[in-house]
Amino acid sequence: MTDRFDVDPTRAVVLPSDFTTGIVEHYAFDGTAAVERAAAVCQAARQAAVPVIHVAPGRLDPKNPVAQFHPAITPVEGDTVVNKTRIGAFSTTGLDVQLRASGRDIVVLMGIATSGTVLSSARWAYDLGYKIVVVADACSDPDPEVHRILTEPVHDASWIGLWRLADVVTAESMIATLTRRT
Repeated sequence: MTDRFDVDPTRAVVLPSDFTTGIVEHYAFDGTAAVERAAAVCQAARQAAVPVIHVAPGRLDPKNPVAQFHPAITPVEGDTVVNKTRIGAFSTTGLDVQLRASGRDIVVLMGIATSGTVLSSARWAYDLGYKIVVVADACSDPDPEVHRILTEPVHDASWIGLWRLADVVTAESMIATLTRRT
């Protein structure tokens, strides 16, 4: 992970993905720790006037607790929600058009699962030319080893790591970067 990175808040957007109760309960190897760190990053982003766009899987159902946003990271007034029908944040949401129209070309990714929505979103964003920041400890995966391989430079898996596409940082360093700008 890198501690030396910069995020211009006028060009950045924070994208917490798939933080619903059911996904957190079934796919997060660290319980709610990643969710709580993601929520803290979202709060710092809001204070720095960085948009927070929640990426939700399909249609959320207010009558089904499993298909609702996790209580620790529920959107607040001013946040945006986009619903996706595929794994990543870009292919089925119109997110690219929305970001380009607002002049946002830095995406800060957090989500569950690291090997699912985070990896897919990072690869798509990379192909579209975005600068990418992955907040590794605000991501989780059903398999802690897969998460580690994707977020840490691993010699045997150098072709797959998120660190090849993005600045991979901690929530603490992301928050420090955002609050330093306010």
